[in-house]
Formats: sequence, structure tokens, C-alpha cells
Amino acid sequence: MCGRTACSLGAANLRRACAYRDRRGQQRRPEWLREERYRPSYNKGPQSCGPVLLSRKHVQQDADSSERVLMDMRWGLVPSWFKEDDPSKMQFKTSNCRSDTMLSKSSYKGPLLKGKRCVVLADGFYEWQQRDGGKQPYFIYFPQSKNHPAEEEEEDSSEEWRGWRLLTMAGIFDCWEPPSGGEPLYTYTIITVDASKDVSFIHHRMPAILDGDEAVKKWLDFAEVPTQEAMKLIRPAENIAFHPVSTFVNSIRNDAPECLVPIELGAPKELKASASSKAMLGWLKSPHKGSPQKKEDALPRWKSQFIHSPSPKKSSAGILREWLGQERGPAAKKHKA
Repeated sequence: MCGRTACSLGAANLRRACAYRDRRGQQRRPEWLREERYRPSYNKGPQSCGPVLLSRKHVQQDADSSERVLMDMRWGLVPSWFKEDDPSKMQFKTSNCRSDTMLSKSSYKGPLLKGKRCVVLADGFYEWQQRDGGKQPYFIYFPQSKNHPAEEEEEDSSEEWRGWRLLTMAGIFDCWEPPSGGEPLYTYTIITVDASKDVSFIHHRMPAILDGDEAVKKWLDFAEVPTQEAMKLIRPAENIAFHPVSTFVNSIRNDAPECLVPIELGAPKELKASASSKAMLGWLKSPHKGSPQKKEDALPRWKSQFIHSPSPKKSSAGILREWLGQERGPAAKKHKA
């Protein structure tokens, strides 16, 4: 399943990170719609708002369906046919949508068959492993390259994005209009599948992750790629990294970089960090405008780069630590992991 995510890039850098090539091969950046509503966060839960990609054709009928826009939507799908004035009165949870039943449930089947496919963006997502004595949270994300910029580039830079690679999750969205009138509400759900072998020790379900721009393009382009063809993209992802994090993330009220910081499990033992591990901490440490701010002194430190729990073997923890050390801004609350 997927019940908590992080998306800490500011609006301008989020747009840069989502650069793509349209049908004509022209490089573009998606236009923000309602950009002023977007709020970065290290700890997003259902009912909060988050960034999604969708085809421009959903909001402009004469647009090329390969063009993309960014929109801030509420997490937890409210179907267009819902009759109450208050969406919070829904009697069922719609933050996740199981791939094996989504065509049998009207909340999801309707918008899916109408092509309302979106891509939910995040630094990564959190999942909890059941252990003796409680649950251990993990942060799960795409492996990162160590070849990221040490400092933030100018927002108007035309250079290719070399920062954090965002996790791209398949979603379904809908637009609900209050029966008594008022502003339409855009909401989404994240499609989930059986967990891949590498993360099944944490939880038996995971989001349907779209790995690579070709998969993202096919999922978004509803006018060219029919539903049944798009459904072939919905499968467990193998190209992922993960590491354990502090139970600080358990409370949705805690919105700080400590949520992402790798912690040690088991005996204190030094392990060599991978290039992907070094990239993740490097990303968190670098200053990027618009992100929730923090101060290096407010962040916990550990001797080892990453300690395996019984089976974790993929991590970008070292990269994350490098990024955290470069961050500047008002101090976040101190927390001992």
C-alpha cells in the first residue's frame, strides 16, 4: 500500500525535474496549474494535497494529448458522482486503489475508462514493517546518481535537471463538483500492486511505479494509449532503493528532513555506501528554493552510512546524507532517532 509520501522540491524545481519531450520530440517543461496551492512536505498523508502530472488535454480539449501539466490535487479520490456536499462524509477510503479490483469498483472504473490517468510525484514513499516490539518505517525511492549538482542551479536554467529523481507512481484522478455549487475539487488515488521481491519483507503491497519517461508518457497519453494497453504498465517495480528511518515520521505533524534520514538497525557496523546511497543524502543537504527549510545542526548524525535489517540491500542513504549537510535555512525541530 502507500499511506505516506514526501515531496520536498519547491514548485520551480519540481517543474524542472518533470521536463519531457512531446510528440514532436521538442523538450518541454509542464506548465503549473494552481501553482500557488502547492506546498512541499517531507510527510504527506491522505487528505493532504500533492503534485500530479496529467495530460493537458484534460483541461484544454484542443491540446495535444502528449503535452503535460502539473496540478496540486487532494489525495483520496472523490468520485464525480458523489452526492453529499461534504467529501469528508465518504464512508470508504480511496487513497489507494488495488490494481486487481479497480475495474470492478465504480469509484475507479468510471474515471479510468474515461482516461483520467495521472502520475503522482514524490521524492519517495514510506512503508512500515511489522517487527517484534512495533513497526519500523522505511523510505522507498528510485536509486539516485551521485552526479548531482552540489548547489542549486538557477531556476531559469535551460540545463537538464541533475537533481533528485522523482518517484513516478501511477494514479487515477477525478473532478467532483459540490451539488450546491462551488469550486470543483480535483482528487486522486494511487494504484497499488503486489510488492516486488526486494521490498516484500517490508510490506506485501506497493505503489505501481512507472520507471522511465516512456512508461510515464504511455500512462498519461489517454488519447493515444487505450486503457487496456496502459494497464500493462501496472506491475511491481524492481528498480528501487530503500532504507530504514526514524519513527519520527509516524506522526503526520512532523514535517522535517529527519523523516527521511537513514538510521541504523542492529549492531553498530560500518558498511560501504553505494553511489546511490551517497546521492540521496547529497540531495537533501543541498539548498533548493521553496522546500521546507532546515539547518544542518538540527539534523542527526551517525557513524555508519547504512545498516542492513534482515534483508534490505538497496539504498541511496549516503547520497541523502551529503545533501542534508549542504542545506541552509531556519532550524528544524531536533529529534533523536
